[in-house]
Amino acid sequence: MNPRITGAIAARVLTQLRRDHRTLAIMLVLPCLLISLLWWMFDDLPGDSFDRLGPALLAMFPFIVMFLVTSVTTLRERSGGTLERLLAMPMGKLDFLFGYALAFGIVAAVQSVAAVGISVGLLDLTIVGPVWLLTVVAVADAVLGSALGLFVSAFARTEFQAVQFMPALVIPQILLCGLFVPRDRLPDVLGSVSDVLPLSYAVDAMQHLTRSPATGEVWRDLAVVAAYAVAGLALGAATLRRQSP
Repeated sequence: MNPRITGAIAARVLTQLRRDHRTLAIMLVLPCLLISLLWWMFDDLPGDSFDRLGPALLAMFPFIVMFLVTSVTTLRERSGGTLERLLAMPMGKLDFLFGYALAFGIVAAVQSVAAVGISVGLLDLTIVGPVWLLTVVAVADAVLGSALGLFVSAFARTEFQAVQFMPALVIPQILLCGLFVPRDRLPDVLGSVSDVLPLSYAVDAMQHLTRSPATGEVWRDLAVVAAYAVAGLALGAATLRRQSP
């Protein structure tokens, strides 16, 4: 992998995103709007529902948005012939994948800073741990979504098929991550499945930051999320094709 080529790929993707205002709005504005909508829903109700659900959604929204955008964008590169032309140059698959991951990671950082800033600064989400660590976890979740999006794009022929991977890979993680039922109260089989899903650890990290100033468990969960992201990129490199199958 050549750092100069990787940086050039990342700069190219960022330039494309800057010109695509609708995609940029989905990536940067939509998570903030959805979190604000959730706060509005619970604002007049008794209890601390937003404090209970907010951290999990801060983990989920960047993951979901980046998964969708990355899988569709990568497939578009392949179906349009851009990927074939790029790989015909002196560039490896890892240069392409890490360039994309770097570009979307930068966007994810901006997205996460905005979402965390609105949640904590304007919507009064209760955070006991450091806010900067909350932002780091949100960025890691978004990068994980990008890595999985790069991976699944190799198995889709159309943008619609890329979106169809969401029910298979994303929705089960949402159901089992602890948002609806605490993970320790799930049936044994579902609990075991939850233990191997990366979004579970992202949500756990967010929830730890709302309950305790200790950060040891957060760093452990963050390491698991990062490992899944690296594995997703490695699998993406192994399955990356120049053209749609």
